[in-house]
Amino acid sequence: MTAIDSAAFFEEQRRYLLNLAYRLLGSRAEAEDAVQDCFLKWREADHASLDNPQAWLTTLCTRRCIDLLRSARRARVDYVGTWLPEPLPTGDEGSPEQALELASSLSTAFLLLLERLTPKERAAYLLFEIFDHDYPAIAEVLGVQETACRKLVSRARSGLAQDKVRHLAPRDRQEQLLDAFHAALASGATGQLVTLLAEDVELCADGGGKVPTLARILHGKPAVLEFILGSLRGYWADYAWQPSELNGGRGVLLLSGERVVASVTFAYDEAGRVSNIYILRNPDKLEMLPT
Repeated sequence: MTAIDSAAFFEEQRRYLLNLAYRLLGSRAEAEDAVQDCFLKWREADHASLDNPQAWLTTLCTRRCIDLLRSARRARVDYVGTWLPEPLPTGDEGSPEQALELASSLSTAFLLLLERLTPKERAAYLLFEIFDHDYPAIAEVLGVQETACRKLVSRARSGLAQDKVRHLAPRDRQEQLLDAFHAALASGATGQLVTLLAEDVELCADGGGKVPTLARILHGKPAVLEFILGSLRGYWADYAWQPSELNGGRGVLLLSGERVVASVTFAYDEAGRVSNIYILRNPDKLEMLPT
């Protein structure tokens, strides 16, 4: 592999590595840092000696992310308020089936669920279930025996089985929700929104201690509707409303001029009703979003 070929090869792999790193870390900024670290090590590697360059990069990226995830977990213990993953702009890619699978594994709800796993469980599960690597390959990536790799995936599945959060409502239902949410904020009309929320809907917000926001998670339709009408409607009155593709589904950006001041994403139950509303206000997590 020549120097020019190696650079081109890495660029071909960059999107895959970013997809892997983001799902491992839940942070777009950290994912890009991890991939850049991989690029620097790739540039110094003896490419001619690599039997499988993609496997080498997968191993490098995964192990770097595991190190970062361990450090991030310590930091998240001291995080002020609710921690949410950084929102990720997304679009359709690949076949409809591939797009659906990738979208469901990018949702805020799914990324939060992955936080329950250990770093190695998370890596093993994602590599097997989402990126279609086999057990021998994953064992090599993680530096464990294949039997240990199978146990990691099994434990991850058990840890996630109690919460099925990878439901995506039909596209028209997602658009209907955005219209109903906007109508509630703009005019106070909640008739349509009420029918789209699950009875046990939850609303949480991440300000990271940088901006005022909810200090607790709201539970149940009455509390969520009261907050939307009594607080959000006033707070967001002067912001521009911009529907956007975020984390594999339809979400919203709130803009003050050219600056993103909030993002909103949703999770759905099996009936297509909204089970969770996630509001991200931490400016550090919003600064990379395009407007």
